[in-house]
Amino acid sequence: MDTDTLFVMASETEKTQALLQSCSTESLLSSLGLGIFCLVADRLLQFSTIQHNDWLRALSDNAVHGVIGMWSWAIVIGVKKKTDLREIFLAGFLASVIDVDHFFLAQSLSLKAALTLPRRPFLHCSTVIPAVVLTLKLIMHLFKLKDSWCFLPWMVFISWTSHHIRDGIRHGLWLCPFGKTPPLPFWLYVVSTSSLPHICSLVMYLTGTRQVMSSKHGIRIDV
Repeated sequence: MDTDTLFVMASETEKTQALLQSCSTESLLSSLGLGIFCLVADRLLQFSTIQHNDWLRALSDNAVHGVIGMWSWAIVIGVKKKTDLREIFLAGFLASVIDVDHFFLAQSLSLKAALTLPRRPFLHCSTVIPAVVLTLKLIMHLFKLKDSWCFLPWMVFISWTSHHIRDGIRHGLWLCPFGKTPPLPFWLYVVSTSSLPHICSLVMYLTGTRQVMSSKHGIRIDV
């Protein structure tokens, strides 16, 4: 059996394993847990003690965004080794950090100013997400970073999209320049957030990203 045949067989094996793992019991249970977390966390944030304290409300809300981002990416990659934790924390950071645009728009470090904006800040425009993701992919292609950083556009996509979906239950999705949607039903937020890692993982499989992550970095894609 020649080398080319062995390479093709290995590649097909990786694809099959990636596809089978897309519906593993572990990932489905993790998604169920994520949905329950969304349900419980956002109900807890409605307590008057939190709602009447601007700092506590802002920090709690941002922390939930971060946890959802971390949980979602953990479902996508599976936690197999300590180095995976760095990616998971990065996903949480990305899911939380976009709220800094409130302060940029307010042109102030005042929390009150950041919470009373006349309009929504630019990173909360949902059409920014595909633009940023495609830009990242182009940069990686130009600088030949496609293998070592192939996860980054997907991490940005899932972290920012989960943030926007959650914000959507209060404000709807802002699809500039086309306008915005009505506020999303709470059930749709929970279902969408729970499903997002699987949708992302499936598209990663179809584009070959899952196989690259698995073969180049030893990452066990477990969604």
